[in-house]
Amino acid sequence: MTGEDRRGMEDLPPILDAAQVAELLGMNVQMVRKYAREGRIPAYRLPGGRVFRFFRDEIIEFLRAHPVTSPERPVSEKEKTGSP
Repeated sequence: MTGEDRRGMEDLPPILDAAQVAELLGMNVQMVRKYAREGRIPAYRLPGGRVFRFFRDEIIEFLRAHPVTSPERPVSEKEKTGSP
């Protein structure tokens, strides 16, 4: 994740809905909801509510903990730790 990517994420509101998380992760909204139900991504529901909410900082940490790599280019240690 580049510094520019991080700045863009920091501009997001502190609490996100499923559509915002789907856009951020490049996923379908239904998959985001499924992952939230299964506990695969950090998500919350208010008591009696059906709508998931996500904390921006937890989603950013989730992305850092689960980097996506291509087979042609392995992730360097610098990228893994987020060092400048």
